[in-house]
Amino acid sequence: MKMHEVRTYKSAEHLAREDQLAWKIAEVAADPVAVEAEVAEMIINRVIDNAAVAAASVARRPVASARTQALCHPYAPGATVFGMPAETRVSPEWAAWANGAAVRELDFHDTFLAADYSHPGDNIPPILAVAQHCGLSGADLIRGLATGYEIQVDLVKGICLHEHKIDHIAHLGPSAAAGIGTALDLPVEVVWQAIQQALHVTTTTRQSRKGEISSWKAYAPAFAGKMAVEAVDRVMRGEGAPSPAWEGEDGFIAWLLSGPEAVYHVPLPAKGETKRAILDTYTKEHSAEYQSQALIDLARSMGPKVGDLTRVKSILIETSHHTHFVIGTGANDPQKMDPKASRETLDHSIMYIFAVALEDGDWHHEKSYFAERAQRPSTVALWHKIATAEDPKWTRRYHARDPNEKAFGGRVTITLDDGSEIVDELALADAHPHGARPFVRANYVRKFMTLSDGVLSAGEQRRFLDAAEGLAGLKAGELGQLTFAVDPEKLGAPRPHGICDWK
Repeated sequence: MKMHEVRTYKSAEHLAREDQLAWKIAEVAADPVAVEAEVAEMIINRVIDNAAVAAASVARRPVASARTQALCHPYAPGATVFGMPAETRVSPEWAAWANGAAVRELDFHDTFLAADYSHPGDNIPPILAVAQHCGLSGADLIRGLATGYEIQVDLVKGICLHEHKIDHIAHLGPSAAAGIGTALDLPVEVVWQAIQQALHVTTTTRQSRKGEISSWKAYAPAFAGKMAVEAVDRVMRGEGAPSPAWEGEDGFIAWLLSGPEAVYHVPLPAKGETKRAILDTYTKEHSAEYQSQALIDLARSMGPKVGDLTRVKSILIETSHHTHFVIGTGANDPQKMDPKASRETLDHSIMYIFAVALEDGDWHHEKSYFAERAQRPSTVALWHKIATAEDPKWTRRYHARDPNEKAFGGRVTITLDDGSEIVDELALADAHPHGARPFVRANYVRKFMTLSDGVLSAGEQRRFLDAAEGLAGLKAGELGQLTFAVDPEKLGAPRPHGICDWK
């Protein structure tokens, strides 16, 4: 890997395009390196993982709304939409929108955390949609996805967005544009401009994940994917972008990040170096914010030690800065303690999540969020006894570069009514690559079968898995197999009309 210094330049200073971060990313995208077998296998795992969580969310209102919007834009050859027959095609940017929302709705797919955080699987819907529409092969798609993952992970390693309250989709737009560029074998010049456009139009605030969290949490990455498709399309037609997007005097770093004096360091593969970043990422066993994964596992093991939960006087979770201030009591969001909060808000409340996991000894992607579950008196009482605190040790481990040191868990002290304490800690979720039970292909398949049970027919489950596991061998024009069809009655109740289907 080569480390690149990135800073602001005044307009009077000349910054050659070859020295701009967007150009350097575009060079990585255009570098025709082979994809290693280990990387290709993990890409297949994540295609399966995305489909699993999309199947589980296909009838939920935000997903149905996005799908209905996409179906207003039929197109040939077009791209597929989760839940619809493979023959139903829409324009690729709208497929990216609908499928991106389905993948993101349950907050249940893969993650990467470093200087910032991300869900790199959000790259799959837009890159796949373009690949389907353009009649690409499985090998083309694998190359594009390897780039999408690489660029997003590298940006997350080098540039922190959340400290400036910028949403992490500002890293996703550029990475998806780069991945599309790789899949289509576009010239460096085209990918360079598309990356800059994508950054410019996907920079939004973190209010989408603060306070009363709404369905936009799922829509935000879908929007970034849609914008990436549109950016590539415009640039292919000869249009340009704000440039230099990161380094400009009135650009991203100067006014939205740490200011004109800031210097960032972004690692990127050197010319000829393979793209392996997907191997640094990890998926979720539980449908909740990633920082809660290890704590759910910890709650499951601590519950039997406590026994009678009515004896709990207080619970303190000592954890990283991010966990404390984003999903803990350090956020100072009263909504995180509200039994009537939205699913999206509860997903970002480690206090609620730990209480339910402690009571149930498990976590379920639907049942754990039911309104009657959140409002259960015993749960509310336990939930409101939980507080979080930042521990510098866990913050340091959260940001550690050494994979043997990096951790996303915490230490929990449960104080009982007699003053006795039960204390335990867990650094990594069981399913993490360095955890107690790392996810392998069989786990991804099991997750797909579990989440799609009762949604897809047995035949459709098997057909999709056969196509996904054979991704590398899919020929040009065969990527339409990477979707699933659902019986219409399982797609949810009819939704209110919008503008595109006005009646």
